[in-house]
Amino acid sequence: MLITLPIAELVPGMFVDSVSKQQEHVNSIKIKTRGLVRDKTIIQRLISEGVEELLIDFTQSDVALPKKYQPKPEPAKPKVEQKPAANEAPQGITVQQEFLKASVHYEQHSRKLQGFYSDITSGLKMNVAVLDDIAVDIVSSVFRNHNALTILTRLKDKHIYNWRHMINTAILVSVFAKYLGYKEKTIKELAMGALMHDIGQAKMPQGVLSKPSALNDNEMQVVKKHVAQSLGLVKGEKGITPLMLDMIVNHHERLDGTGYPRGIAAEKLSRAARMMAIVDVYDAMTADRPHQMGEEPISALRYLLANKQLFDSELVQRFIKCLGVHPVGTIVKLNNERLALVMEGNHENPIKPKIKIFYNAKHKHHITAKDVDLSVEKELKIIASIKPLDYQLNLARLLKEHLLV
Repeated sequence: MLITLPIAELVPGMFVDSVSKQQEHVNSIKIKTRGLVRDKTIIQRLISEGVEELLIDFTQSDVALPKKYQPKPEPAKPKVEQKPAANEAPQGITVQQEFLKASVHYEQHSRKLQGFYSDITSGLKMNVAVLDDIAVDIVSSVFRNHNALTILTRLKDKHIYNWRHMINTAILVSVFAKYLGYKEKTIKELAMGALMHDIGQAKMPQGVLSKPSALNDNEMQVVKKHVAQSLGLVKGEKGITPLMLDMIVNHHERLDGTGYPRGIAAEKLSRAARMMAIVDVYDAMTADRPHQMGEEPISALRYLLANKQLFDSELVQRFIKCLGVHPVGTIVKLNNERLALVMEGNHENPIKPKIKIFYNAKHKHHITAKDVDLSVEKELKIIASIKPLDYQLNLARLLKEHLLV
């Protein structure tokens, strides 16, 4: 468990994860080293260097969590059962409350999809029930609080791109469809279509898909065959609907007829296929892949917006309003030299999300986290999105620190 403590409460035996707050006027070394506080001389040095608050990892400490920081059991409250309408999310579920469950399920689903993918590569029969269970869980989480799973799509790993892309597109199309007002039953179909849209890649030469450099023309022609392979795998399977088949066959088609495999144009492309094309390209551009590092979301959104001849511009604009210019889970830099984590979007004003400020970019150290609504704090503005590695930040750890409650 990570707890922020004032320096006055630091005692030997505690494990310092990082410095949360250090006096900025002190001309001293910025403390970055993690480790166990073995004696009081270390504490005195930290005080002399202007350290005011530290993040303590009690899972690695030799001392117990102080009683004042131990969670207090809440008194039982009588439950008043409220049944939401069929297309409404349960009220009052915060992103923090949903994040723990969502993060556990996200990893479980990733492992299931890895096994699912490997089975197909090995020639085993496709088990659609696995995908159905995952789709139901994704949609349920999205209806409770869509931000939790959306944040998790920001985690990147080029070594597991294929199945992460499957789950990420299912999450993103579900979030987008909910924003557009689709019924839960249809959103589940869309999630299933997304989970299966690239499944034919499991039958492709895996050396081509994992190539660490750009594909040549011949290799690209091989990859394009995955659409036909996907269709062959799912056709005849129980529970596969026309909407799912549409997404599988047409997600690489473009409005001007330059897509593949059939080169059909706008008048023959359904709304579901257009949505899937947007989500597919967005996640592919922002993910780390064997041959390229992912771009920041704002770059992918600009690409989609600029290419009106390829993507439905009305849907792209609504996708941007849905996610925000800086989607949840993005690290942004503010005009006051602070870094913040985007926690919640703003559909009315996509450049004014709710954020959590956590880092001093000028002096390069963590500070006490502070929640800010940019639609209220008029003086603060986002000036750029930041790649975590630019400041040696670990996004997965940041999310756990600020979202696990």
